[in-house]
Amino acid sequence: MMILVAYDVNTEDAAGRKRLRHIAKECVNYGQRVQNSVFECNLDGAQYAVFKDRLCRIIDKEKDSLRFYRLGKDYKKTVEHLGAKTSYFADDVMIV
Repeated sequence: MMILVAYDVNTEDAAGRKRLRHIAKECVNYGQRVQNSVFECNLDGAQYAVFKDRLCRIIDKEKDSLRFYRLGKDYKKTVEHLGAKTSYFADDVMIV
């Protein structure tokens, strides 16, 4: 299933900046950055549970925010992209 993750981390102090870096690194491990604080992740149920748990352990629930949007398997029909960056579909063939 495709999961869209968005986060907002309070970076007013050094601890917040550290949390921001940790959140971004975890997200890179699981998906593709599509905006500064937004990632698309193609995960199965078990991967999603682990990923969500890892992020929830990093944030400060009093200062930060995490959002998870479950777009499902048929996400290509619901995602529309306009602008400079090319679209990314995790299940497409990728040539590196």
